[in-house]
Amino acid sequence: MKRFFIVFAYNGKNYVGWQVQPNGISVQQKMQEALSTLLRKPIAIVGAGRTDAGVHAKKMVAHFDWEGDFFDGEDLIVKLNGFLPKDIAVKDIYQVKPDIHARFSAISRTYKYYVTTQKDPFLYELKHRVFFVPDISLMNKLCEILKEYEDFTSFRKLHSNVKTNNCRIKEAFWEKTANDYVFTITANRFLRNMVRAIVGTLLEAGRGRLGEEDFRHIIEAKNRSLAGTSAPANALFLDDIVYPPDIRMEEK
Repeated sequence: MKRFFIVFAYNGKNYVGWQVQPNGISVQQKMQEALSTLLRKPIAIVGAGRTDAGVHAKKMVAHFDWEGDFFDGEDLIVKLNGFLPKDIAVKDIYQVKPDIHARFSAISRTYKYYVTTQKDPFLYELKHRVFFVPDISLMNKLCEILKEYEDFTSFRKLHSNVKTNNCRIKEAFWEKTANDYVFTITANRFLRNMVRAIVGTLLEAGRGRLGEEDFRHIIEAKNRSLAGTSAPANALFLDDIVYPPDIRMEEK
């Protein structure tokens, strides 16, 4: 049995999220259907994580196992991109060591969230427009506070069934471009809805409704109702997933 990583990107607008759901079309479903059709065997893929409905991925990684005849990875990429819908694009396929897991072997994940103060008829579906000038200096101070904590219950989706709410945030910061504000956050793992809840809370601070002590209290209270409203899904992108450097299977 050989294990392969498949690296791809997608626009999440038309999907109920990454994971297969009974109430709509998911990215995982489309990927499995395409691989199963082209490889002529049922293929199940395991993703590095879950993105919610409407969330995008510039880089998603999944693995699948294969025990059939040899296939040419580059040729399969071309065929997949011809078979898949316009909003999913495969970037790479390569063999990894059999014990490497797309989800559990990942060292970190990075998300980006795009906020704009300008009305844009072309990119409005990919950015969250706000009607105030955010205080980026204060928001970045709060980002430093985020890194002091590990329990993010206050930013977790209610009734989520997880064993732990602890995450190690490696970096979190805002950058300003001409009319946009881009939030970047990297951690070993994320809770469901966590990034959007953090963004929504930081934007509340950015418009003058929260201060540093308020933000600390929200985190320490471990109460979702104290945090801000989750920012819309359409401006959130899974930007990168990092693995150890030695995961690839060496070619013989």
